[in-house]
Amino acid sequence: MSVVSSVCVTVPATTANLGPGFDCIGAALTLYNEFKFTRQQVEQNQRLLLKVTGTEAARVTTDESNLVYQAFIKFYQYINQTPPPIKIEIQLGVPLARGLGSSATAIVGGLIGANVLAGEILTQAQLIELAIAMEGHPDNVVPAFLSGCRLTATRDTGWEICDIPWYKDIVPVVAIPDFELSTSEARKVLPTQVSRGDAIFNVAHLGLLLRGLETGNKNWLRGALQDKLHHPYRKSLIYGYDDIHVAALSAGAYGMVISGAGPTLLALSDTSNSGDVVAAMASEWQKKGIIAQVQALKLDTKGATSVIQG
Repeated sequence: MSVVSSVCVTVPATTANLGPGFDCIGAALTLYNEFKFTRQQVEQNQRLLLKVTGTEAARVTTDESNLVYQAFIKFYQYINQTPPPIKIEIQLGVPLARGLGSSATAIVGGLIGANVLAGEILTQAQLIELAIAMEGHPDNVVPAFLSGCRLTATRDTGWEICDIPWYKDIVPVVAIPDFELSTSEARKVLPTQVSRGDAIFNVAHLGLLLRGLETGNKNWLRGALQDKLHHPYRKSLIYGYDDIHVAALSAGAYGMVISGAGPTLLALSDTSNSGDVVAAMASEWQKKGIIAQVQALKLDTKGATSVIQG
């Protein structure tokens, strides 16, 4: 078997939770980060050369603390081998700390890149297990690996992953503001216990969401995006949330939720109203002095891909 010297890995952004699906459901979107891994000769004990380009590139660490490299190292620790000296080139297309799975792209990219260079000795299922362990929850890394919309649940021997049909006319609209909200900060505001009533509410609405996504039933989708586990607590961290919610609904969206931990907001619409929803959400945030990138995306259908380049 020839030794792979270079591989490029492309990983999609993800939106997680989708309202009532807290920490268990996520969808891959058509925004991407690219990671190129190239074997290097050992020179002056430099085992890592890392370069970053794209939006917010200056904010990404380029030493061994970089999450892509941490995932790369984690893979080699798992297979009990010494990692090769490596050059990593990152092209950013997914905004950082905005609730679109940027950390998941780094973990998935690092693991896949390492696996390809090592001769693909781990299965996709093993890589997903490693990714979930690094991320701490499955809702971003699973769809980043596999594409589409995915529900992930625990079982006795690991994880059960279920693909969720997504009706062709449902359009995800993302409103990405120019301020950040870390996942750790967003988790601090969550209660440690919830009432039985709130738990039942979310179970019912998650079931409604799954059927709404599959069928495109407008009434089901309008009810499905409600949540009582995290939205009531997190929305106060996102300036203008309630007004933007009203604007999205008035423009024809089925509903609006926080994407992941936020502050990006996700509205679901149909194709006929998606342009109006984009304009309404952008206008409402602009009124409040917030610059936001608002766009209608599609569901990614490829997941993480790798191309050997040498």
